Amino acid sequence: MIHIPILRTGLSYRSLNLSHVSHIQTGEPLAVVSQANRGLIAKDLYQAKENKQTLEDLSVSELLAICKKAANLFMESELPLDDTLQSPDDYIQQVSGTTGLPQSLCLKNMGKIRLVLDEMEAVLDGLTRGLDLSIMDSGWGAQNERPLSYVPQTDTLGAVLPSNSPGVHSLWLPAIPLKTPLVLKPGSEEPWTSFRIAQALIEAGCPPEAFGFYPTDYSGAAEILLQCGRSLLFGGGSTVAPWQANPNVQIHGPGRSKVIIADDKISRWEEYLDLTVSSIAENGGRSCINASGVWVTSHGREIAEALAQRLADITPKPLDDPDAEIAAFTNPKVAEGISGLIDNQLKVPGATDLTAKHRDGERVVEEAGCTFLSPSVIWCADPEHPLANTEFLFPFVSVVEVPQDEILDRIGPSLVVTAITEDETFIHNLLGSPEVERLNIGPISTNQISWDQPHEGNLFDFLYQQRALQVSRG
Repeated sequence: MIHIPILRTGLSYRSLNLSHVSHIQTGEPLAVVSQANRGLIAKDLYQAKENKQTLEDLSVSELLAICKKAANLFMESELPLDDTLQSPDDYIQQVSGTTGLPQSLCLKNMGKIRLVLDEMEAVLDGLTRGLDLSIMDSGWGAQNERPLSYVPQTDTLGAVLPSNSPGVHSLWLPAIPLKTPLVLKPGSEEPWTSFRIAQALIEAGCPPEAFGFYPTDYSGAAEILLQCGRSLLFGGGSTVAPWQANPNVQIHGPGRSKVIIADDKISRWEEYLDLTVSSIAENGGRSCINASGVWVTSHGREIAEALAQRLADITPKPLDDPDAEIAAFTNPKVAEGISGLIDNQLKVPGATDLTAKHRDGERVVEEAGCTFLSPSVIWCADPEHPLANTEFLFPFVSVVEVPQDEILDRIGPSLVVTAITEDETFIHNLLGSPEVERLNIGPISTNQISWDQPHEGNLFDFLYQQRALQVSRG
């Protein structure tokens, strides 16, 4: 059986404490995963300063070249997986087998990671707002004839990672060319991607000391978040809530992303139906950048009916079907629980599941030995309804109609907002809204990422702080 080891300064380590990760269809163990306890993680973190020095010894340009080489290795090569080799096809089948993500979507996510590694120079240009990256090598320099210096805020970047979608791992990749070693806690169902990325970067010439990989439990994850100077935390609302006030932890929780169609474009809503469907259903609806809300100023019921008809055409398929578009749930009880929660909330007046009349059978579907949730479109006649602003891990969307001057007061925190409008006053109000993390003005899908723009938070600003600097050469 495949063994996934701990990585301690990039070196494989087998623990006496092993957990199993099972295939979603057969229930049979697909791999055993070495587990790191809290004490082991704390002990290894004592070496953080020495580990960082291995990256400081390389220039940013050298690290960018390593990232570019790793892009092809990650996508195309056999890479070490403890005492065996993992091919790209192996990786795709393993990720799909333990997460329920269709193999076709695993391949797409693999391409996203390759793109970020390959285009890392453009990514850093966006994160640093065009900083001369040689300043990162010397510690200081000049830009626009002014002295400039940045001081690192940490010797390590911790990352407590999810299992929902491999593409999310692209968010921590810039840490390497930003000369910050990684302490990775993989998702319990998806240890594959972060391990393969680390192996690709090491194979490309990155110092192995830059990588700690620690499959662990809640206490081990807490140790990473407490002891790393800066950390990323991915998870649902209950997971991230205890860490919301910690400035050293960057939260990546529920997105509650939205499409808004304003007064000046609402009469042409049919032109934006494809974009809205893509925003809701791309990547199986599993990403925080998928739209879970469509907010409109009129034609709300009509738009909801059209979306319900379109999304009902997306049906569960076997995970190896090249046309599969939605993911299975690794735990059938989770799917049943989500569906039950939706049905209970639908008992509250003011909301209707419009997809129910278009699908055969129930929302929970058994297909090819897996459990799926069929896409659901909820028409919320009441904008205060509990389903009007919520998010689930499948293609789920609420359609809400309110006057334009009420939208920004009602939508709540939103990771991505696509605002289909040319109304300058409304655009100005959107730009001034603290509730909108990422703003797309015009017909741009919520899931369309420009990698030279920060996705959620700015990793450079999180890892470095500009210091005041005066230089006298007299």
